[in-house]
This record gives sequence, C-alpha cells and structure tokens, in this order.
Amino acid sequence: WRGREGKPYSTLVPSDEVTINYRHGLPVITLMLPSRSERCQFTVKPVVTTVGAFLQDVQREDKGIERAEVFATDGSKVSDATLMEVLLMNDFKLVINNTAYSVSPPVKDKLSSEHATDVEDIKSLVHRLFVALHLEDHQIRKERELLQKLDHLKEQLLPLEQMKARIMDSADAKTSRLLWVGLALMSTQGGALAWLTWWVYSWDIMEPVTYFITYGSAMAFYAYFVLTKQDYIYPHAKDRQFLHYFYRKSKKQRFNVEQYNKLKDDLAEAEESLRRLRQPLRLRLPIQEINDKD
Repeated sequence: WRGREGKPYSTLVPSDEVTINYRHGLPVITLMLPSRSERCQFTVKPVVTTVGAFLQDVQREDKGIERAEVFATDGSKVSDATLMEVLLMNDFKLVINNTAYSVSPPVKDKLSSEHATDVEDIKSLVHRLFVALHLEDHQIRKERELLQKLDHLKEQLLPLEQMKARIMDSADAKTSRLLWVGLALMSTQGGALAWLTWWVYSWDIMEPVTYFITYGSAMAFYAYFVLTKQDYIYPHAKDRQFLHYFYRKSKKQRFNVEQYNKLKDDLAEAEESLRRLRQPLRLRLPIQEINDKD
C-alpha cells in the first residue's frame, strides 16, 4: 500500500494491532506506541472530536511520533476537520511514522427509534455545550462588530442631527410667532368689539355681529375637523403646524427625513443587540420575544 506521495510504507500492519471497542457508548481506540512499545487506549467523543484532535492526542502521548495521519482505503487523506463519528463509519488506514495500520471499526447495532431519539437529544445537548464553551470568543468578536457599526452610524448621523436641530429651531420659532399672532388678532378683535359696543354703537346693534362671529368661528373649527379628522385641540394644532413648517423647511434644506429615520432605526437596533449581547441570560432570546416580555 502506498501513501499520498506514492512511496510505499515500510510496514503494513494487520488490523488487530489497532482495535476499536465501545464502552459506555464511546469508542475506545487501542494502539501500540512506537517509542514506548506499549499499548495505549484513547477514548474519543465522536460527536465533537475531530480527526486532527485525535492525532494530536496520540502525538502528545508519545513524543517520538513525528508523523500521524489518517487515510481512506483508497489512499486519499482524511481531513483533520473530519469528525471521528464520520471516520468510524468505514475502514481506514492509520499512519504513525512509517507504519500503516489497517483499522476496521466494529459495526454498531442499529438503534431502536426511541434510543435513536435519545442519542439525537444527547448530540444536541453536546452541541449546545460546545457552543456555550466557545461563546466568549463569539461575544467578543460580535461586540467588536457592533461597536464598529455604532461608530459608523453615529458618524453618518452627526451632520443630519445638526441639520435637524437647525430646522427644528426654525420651525419652532415660526410656530411660536404664529401663536403670538393668533393671540394678538384675538386681542384686537375683542378690543374692537368692546369699542364698537360702548363708544360707537349699542349692545342691541353689536349683539347680532358677535353672534355671527361666534358662528363663523364654530364653522372654522368644524372645517378643521373635516380636513384633519382631528378635534381642534391647541397642543395638537401647534404640533401639526410645527410639522408643516418642519417638512417644508426640510425640503428646502434637502434634509432626507427617510434616510434619517432609517439610520435612527439601525442605531436603535444595534444598541439593543449590544445590550442583549452584554446580558448572557437574554442573549439567546430574539428581540421580538424580549419586547413582548418587557
């Protein structure tokens, strides 16, 4: 039998030199260490242990092993990233230094459906444990990515925030002036009615005038409701006028309100993700589920 370089190995050892037995559901690989001339057993966890990890364990056990590789029966090398569970499904060649061992894993009995379900649950549990053990590195990497995203979003928002502040100041000033103008007009109207009532005409003449002024004001308020589908409440009317001035000023200043809102939403989502990442108990909960609980 020849290796991947086409050169024959000095020794091709029968399969009984490397044996595989199952103890408590785990495969135990027994092989001869070349330097120490003694048999050694290696218990592997096939669901999480890779071929590369197994070969590293063998080399750590015997420092005289300079080369340890695994080949398929057709001579192709088995990747170090292959799980031992996959390797033990078929025969393979274990090469230690210049000696090739022919290995024939025992055929496992077919599991019942109930036992197979238990095994799948165990595999799922092992996978979650593996993820949990490597979660810290993932958190650090993810936190770094989120912090970079936050910095980028804040950098994009900074000029928009400054422009928005200027537009809001201008809209607020115009709205305030409009309110003061309304107060001045109402004061002027009240003064004019009083002057006409007591100095020019009598109340008998001015009473119908004040009635129609009141009726006209009621019609104006009703027209406001028909157009806006809202009652004429002073704070709501003020906010509506403020938004009118704000959007008109934004259009003149070419302030993209939709882009600004999208950036704010992305910033809020990134901050929420960072907050969840820094709270391990809430890490695996989706955002919608957390919002429902809150």
